Amino acid sequence: MERKRFYITTAIDYVNQKPHLGTAYEKIGADCMARYKRLSGFDVHFLMGNDEHSTNVEREARSRGLDPLEYCRTMSGEFQGAWKALDISYDDFIHTTEERHVLAVRTLFERIHTNGYIYKGKYEGLYCESCEEFIVEKDLADGLCPKHKLPPKQISEENYFFALSRFQQPLLEFFEKNPEFVRPQIRFNEVINVIKGGLEDVSISRFGKAWGIPLPIDETHVIYVWFDALTNYISALGFGGADAKRFDRWWPADVHVIGKDITRFHCIIWPAMLMAGGVAPPRSVFAHGFISLAGEKMSKTRGNIIDPLRMVEAFGSDALRYLLLREVPFDRDGDVTAEVFLNRYNADLANDIGNLFSRTVTMISKYLGGTVEPKPLGAGHELYAELVRSLEAYRGHMDRMEFSRALGAYWSVIQRANRFIEEKRPWDLAKDPAKRGELEEMFRELLAVLRASGVVLTPFMPRKMAEMLGPLGAEKLTMNDLPEKAAGASALAQPVPLFPRIKVDSADLLKG
Repeated sequence: MERKRFYITTAIDYVNQKPHLGTAYEKIGADCMARYKRLSGFDVHFLMGNDEHSTNVEREARSRGLDPLEYCRTMSGEFQGAWKALDISYDDFIHTTEERHVLAVRTLFERIHTNGYIYKGKYEGLYCESCEEFIVEKDLADGLCPKHKLPPKQISEENYFFALSRFQQPLLEFFEKNPEFVRPQIRFNEVINVIKGGLEDVSISRFGKAWGIPLPIDETHVIYVWFDALTNYISALGFGGADAKRFDRWWPADVHVIGKDITRFHCIIWPAMLMAGGVAPPRSVFAHGFISLAGEKMSKTRGNIIDPLRMVEAFGSDALRYLLLREVPFDRDGDVTAEVFLNRYNADLANDIGNLFSRTVTMISKYLGGTVEPKPLGAGHELYAELVRSLEAYRGHMDRMEFSRALGAYWSVIQRANRFIEEKRPWDLAKDPAKRGELEEMFRELLAVLRASGVVLTPFMPRKMAEMLGPLGAEKLTMNDLPEKAAGASALAQPVPLFPRIKVDSADLLKG
């Protein structure tokens, strides 16, 4: 029987600046979901990439005296190096300058044009160069672009337009049939309100530009960067090319993971483009919130952009992944500080899971010679019963990409396991040969929690959990094995410290 499949994507990134903690947060969240699905028995295709046909990218390249394509390839190394350091397990990385992408963009454009949804007209209005977005006056904040706080330019040029207005009713009907198309619910409501407020046709070309994909019907125009960029989700699957089976295998996407600031493009324009081209829309879009630093939005202007590689040096990649997804709920905005990260690291990782692992395996070695005889556990075992409840809650939250809630729900059994040791007092049980069976039973429950924890936390901390599962003899366990197979036991190897306590001035940890 063919395994279930899961196609997940992130937004592709402009390469006019290096990756920062905000972009890393999105990628870590998507990677966590991809790893969870793999552990749950899915065939996963995880796509990331770079958005290169941007005026901002071209401008940055020229300012450095570089050819735009040369500059893009250099920056691709920067981005992929950062994602490697953070253990992002993408299966494909698309560049919008690749031939497979160019072919797909032109193919989709031609289909939409053939179907009668593209026409030539004149655009007169406002344009934000930083967003590379046409903007209407009612969306300004005190006359400025709400995102970049800069005045938009008044432009007048002949462009090609996409008849988005014709999709108002089809989109409303689509949303009614697919109430979980946009998550979280607050973003769904926002998008519905925008559609009901009326949709206007949108410009999808720029005249007289050299950096971009020429229109198939008029090479004096290049395709507008957002039309170009959105198509990456199907161009990476070979849309418009020779490998139709690959596209049919993976499309539609199960979820596009994006920032909340680009929902209009992904939740209105993108599904309308696909409908116009005769292609099925994606199954869902998850719009995550933003990270602020000590109450301030991160920006180059404020000088508080955090380099994720600096954070990896301070905490390690696994700890950074955990701390971000534990502290900042994925469906809303969140604030981080050095103190919060440091306290969370020492409390959750060093004290709770790290201490539970090292002391349990050390005591099994000391009191039982490093071996616990395998026997099944059931509802009558208090700690094991708590593990069953925690796993159920964890799975429910993970399926909804509620990473912080999933960790919080599961952490209760880790903390209960530490208290369990203090209550059972194995150091006393070990003194009485008549209580050998009780001692072994206690460690069976603790090992079940540790083995399950290694699997459950792997999507968040893949390297460290591999280090934990190895000594526990549980490297091959998956989510589908839990909780029953976590109760197995064997000879154990001596552990190494997973998360040594960090003793530094917390103010140094978040410096860029």
